[in-house]
Amino acid sequence: MLLSLFWFAVAVDLSCLAAGYALGHIVAKPLLIPLLALYACVRGGPRLLVAALLLGWGGDVLLLFHADAAFLAGMGSFAAGHVCYLVYFARYGTAHARGAWVAGVYGAALVVLVALLWPGLPADLRIPVTGYSLLLTAMACGSTRLGPVVGVGGALFLLSDTLIATGIAEWPQLPRPDLWVMLTYAVAQALLARGALDARREPAPAYREAPSVTA
Repeated sequence: MLLSLFWFAVAVDLSCLAAGYALGHIVAKPLLIPLLALYACVRGGPRLLVAALLLGWGGDVLLLFHADAAFLAGMGSFAAGHVCYLVYFARYGTAHARGAWVAGVYGAALVVLVALLWPGLPADLRIPVTGYSLLLTAMACGSTRLGPVVGVGGALFLLSDTLIATGIAEWPQLPRPDLWVMLTYAVAQALLARGALDARREPAPAYREAPSVTA
């Protein structure tokens, strides 16, 4: 029921964004993550997961206010949520053979993205956005430790915030850019929560190379 209510609220929010109904978005957006966090609580989710979701909700609410101070505070709330996710992934995740390769891909993407965004960002946001991007990329990379579902969630979270950053840097945008931001964000948080709940049962051992067998 709670998960169904979450997806209903997502549908309402996206419909309001598609129709350009700003008031509907302002009402619907703050309802999304509390429903998901309550679902996580009912499923026995650990405090780290619930904290990550609620800190994301704090960022959602703060970003509704169009002011520099609110934007920075919202970014800080999301950053704290990413720290919770990172600790969660380290506790319940499993190191895998492709870890170095995945880290290299995410690291290269971070460097390229920051280099491209830097000239278009306001001077007072360049350092905060760069620091946040580093933490967000680390979260997305770390999410792969819990399997493909959580890994896709982490990647979509990175994509969602990248869309916001391109808007700040005044890059050309898709029609209804807020709709695409919220779509990728809502799916990202749902995948992160669902996958994290499935992986919570017991801490996984670190990855070990299988011993070679010789004839």
